Amino acid sequence: MAQEIERKFLVTSDAFKNEAARQMRITQGYLSSVPERTVRVRIKGDKGYITIKGVGSASGASRYEWEKEIPVTEVEELLKICEPGVIDKTRYEVKSGKFTFEVDEFYGENQGLVVAEIELSSEGDQFEKPEWLGEEVTGDARFYNSMLMKNPYTKW
Repeated sequence: MAQEIERKFLVTSDAFKNEAARQMRITQGYLSSVPERTVRVRIKGDKGYITIKGVGSASGASRYEWEKEIPVTEVEELLKICEPGVIDKTRYEVKSGKFTFEVDEFYGENQGLVVAEIELSSEGDQFEKPEWLGEEVTGDARFYNSMLMKNPYTKW
């Protein structure tokens, strides 16, 4: 069983784009968005994935995660039966010390939202906070992608 530990922050400027080592477009939909077991399909660049996530810890920083690469054609078929609302974003990978932030710039009904996630080995890991990193929103369900498809950022 894999355990995902990550923290999430709002981004205050687009300065991260100058530091990005890589970027890719991501399209994803949810077959199930209930918190106890979210099931998403995603096209990330030229690859497809199916991911299952379990309920989060009390802090919201860790939860069970299982992911498997599947053909893009299968993701395209599964997207047709997903719950309403597709997430469309560009992900930027930004190195900071020994960690990498994944910064997501959203489009469509989530236009204007930019968040950064950092994956950690433990909830107590210390890391450098870049100047463009803003308020921490770890555990705030409004910022979960599975919730952004139901209640988009532009409708807050």
